[in-house]
Amino acid sequence: MAVSATVKEIYSQQFNTVLENDSASRCLEGFKKGLPPVLAVLDDHDNYVGMVSRRSVLRTRLDLSRTKVKSLMTVAPEVSLGDSLSRVARLMIGSGVRQLPVFEKNRIVGFVTDEAVIHATVGAEWGNNPVESIMTRAPHTMDANRSVGAVLGLMREYGISHVPIMEKGRLAGLVSIQDIIGNLYWPLQRIGNTDVVGERIETLAVPAKGIMSSPVITVEPKKSLRECEQLMHKHDISCLCVVDSDRLVGVVTKLDFLEPISQMETAERRLSVQFGTKDVEISPEQQQFMMTEFDSFARRFQDAFQLGSLFVYMKTHKGTNMRGTPMIHCRLQFRTTKGSFFAASEGWGVEPTFKVALDRLERRLLRSKELLAYNPRFAKDYLRKVGLPQEES
Repeated sequence: MAVSATVKEIYSQQFNTVLENDSASRCLEGFKKGLPPVLAVLDDHDNYVGMVSRRSVLRTRLDLSRTKVKSLMTVAPEVSLGDSLSRVARLMIGSGVRQLPVFEKNRIVGFVTDEAVIHATVGAEWGNNPVESIMTRAPHTMDANRSVGAVLGLMREYGISHVPIMEKGRLAGLVSIQDIIGNLYWPLQRIGNTDVVGERIETLAVPAKGIMSSPVITVEPKKSLRECEQLMHKHDISCLCVVDSDRLVGVVTKLDFLEPISQMETAERRLSVQFGTKDVEISPEQQQFMMTEFDSFARRFQDAFQLGSLFVYMKTHKGTNMRGTPMIHCRLQFRTTKGSFFAASEGWGVEPTFKVALDRLERRLLRSKELLAYNPRFAKDYLRKVGLPQEES
């Protein structure tokens, strides 16, 4: 279903600016309640050159009093007033940036945020759908007594930013990547009135229950997307846990909202692919390799799933390489009308890492009830060939 709203109807015309050669500590003064959590960065001639988000300032380990704004600056995709919300969502997913600059006649006129896109979309008919239609099912969890290091490892392995914490089989809390950054990994210490410096604590042995948010704000699977968005806005959170009869059945994040929004302009029933990268350079040859692999994947599963999108997230582990080849983390999320499926891998180089992740995703699909119900002979014959058990994973 398409949404008729455009950027012009939802963007914020009010925003603050900062100069690229200013001390980064000036950024702390610019983030004001009621404004987008982002600053436009200007050069000495007042020309727009990039942006700094509140998240990037909070996550840095640099001494802000000794750092220039341009060291924290991001160059984000630009959008225009007439762009659709579906296109904006695709750009946010692909770039990993949740606040995009809005331009008119080569002049910045404001910013559009993920919250604004989601709020406008759930205001339409789509917002009546239940949260179970977009939630991530069977999310990865961690026991309350496991270390924060274990939680961080889980986040890194699967490319997730929120982990539900369980105690005696029941939901006890939620840990976000921001909880780890803010409380433990490099907590911020304020110096004087404005300057902030990051200090890293070397141990990650603190138990997860020591930093988790509790009690957790939860919703039932039949809760509408509109009501869920209202809860997230009211409590200023980016993740809700979905429970059914006190049993955790899923989580929903802002990314879970953005992904189906990004598909709303897809008219034909087909499988599509979208890429998002961070610190990864993909050559035309590598992109062609991945598209060829995806085309083969799509041909095998088109009839079973008909409509769906494969989201590919790749990032480089900085400082890790073997003979000049970087270590790549690849996370795949395959969203279909029959549910969402995940796979991840780490390896040296773009092509082999993507290939392993896609193979793992295919095996998860073939073990799923959805595919076994659609074509049990195909799935079971394949699993027999590769020597895998035929039960659901």
